[in-house]
Amino acid sequence: MANTQSPEDIVIIGAGPAGCATSFFLSKLKIPHTIIDKAVFPRDKVCGDALSGKVVYVFKQLDETLLDTFSNQPQSFLPSWGVKFVAPNGKSINIPFKSDVSNEKHAPGFISKRIDFDYELFKMLDPAYANIHQGTLLKTIERSDSGINLYCENEVSKKPLHFKNVKLVIGAEGDRSAVAKQLGSIKKENEHYCAGIRAYYKGVTDMHSQNFIELHFLEELLPGYFWIFPLPNGMANVGAGMLSSTVSKKRINLKADMLRAIKDNPNINERFKNATLCGKVEGWGLPLGSKKREISGDNFLLTGDAASLIDPFTGEGIGNAMYSGMLAASHIQNCLNNNRFDAAYNKAYDLAFFSRQWDELKLSHTMQKLCKYPWLFNFVVNKANKNKTLRDTISCMFEDLDMRAKLRSPKFYLQLLFND
Repeated sequence: MANTQSPEDIVIIGAGPAGCATSFFLSKLKIPHTIIDKAVFPRDKVCGDALSGKVVYVFKQLDETLLDTFSNQPQSFLPSWGVKFVAPNGKSINIPFKSDVSNEKHAPGFISKRIDFDYELFKMLDPAYANIHQGTLLKTIERSDSGINLYCENEVSKKPLHFKNVKLVIGAEGDRSAVAKQLGSIKKENEHYCAGIRAYYKGVTDMHSQNFIELHFLEELLPGYFWIFPLPNGMANVGAGMLSSTVSKKRINLKADMLRAIKDNPNINERFKNATLCGKVEGWGLPLGSKKREISGDNFLLTGDAASLIDPFTGEGIGNAMYSGMLAASHIQNCLNNNRFDAAYNKAYDLAFFSRQWDELKLSHTMQKLCKYPWLFNFVVNKANKNKTLRDTISCMFEDLDMRAKLRSPKFYLQLLFND
């Protein structure tokens, strides 16, 4: 049935994690399609470079042996087994991503520069089902009586490339998605948008032996946060993020504040004493999933950053990008089977994503708001350092959404207050 479709019936705009995941699962379903990207791979993408357990989960649904591809390239992919939270007072707790790893063949998370990870994904695209166009810019989108017309142009040859009467366009081209802006209703809202900066350093000391990622809630960067993520070859991704509404309201220079913290904050400056900045500090925007939006409509679906699905607390977006791509492929199969591409039918895609992910995004939004209260972070971390049961509870929160929901309950903090 599916392979009687034209590859131009389904067009994915963007070959990053969201677009590639959509393509992978369409190929697994033997559904021909087209995928275009304005870049020529390999290409870099400014990012925190952390690949969460959700990324690992998506690969397991596709083909678990693919994880060997990453495990066997230690020069590009670093396994990560947990996260280190550092409170404003400098006290920290180490939380493993999984409480029991005895049966785990692969790490529950990875860290990799996007130039390496995205290129690995791009190389995995299946030309038997994916009609691939890189170096191709989407210039114009217009509706037709039978779908969507896309007018593209090769960036080098300037040769035009047109797709007429496309049944479904998949917006996967990130934060500045033309599909989201022109076909969808998604707009930038500073209360649900984060400003981020990233730098690469070599020689940062005192990294965790199991490559835990680090989230530091420094007084001078609250209500934002500072991170140190280890990378292969002695490198580290170092950055900071803060709500755009706060940056604008307080006229914050995030780059200057981050560099000042690296130089002066007593909890981290010794670790950077002999570190070298490699390249320059770069910035990018993070559209957060702290608001439930419409991520589909007539003849289109939005995935990843184009759908504003970044975790509001951690700033991690690759997991939800790939997860949404996986769900999009399943929905596309249903669309083709039923010859339905209208907004009412595509609502099923929104429902599929948010029924599984909205509680998690909502909890992360709550945790993001707790950044306004440094005393609360200090209190919880101090308690956790003294109480193994509490440390185990927090660790379980990475695996169990019901456990994580405790963080939203005032009762949880009252129990901490009156129990040792």
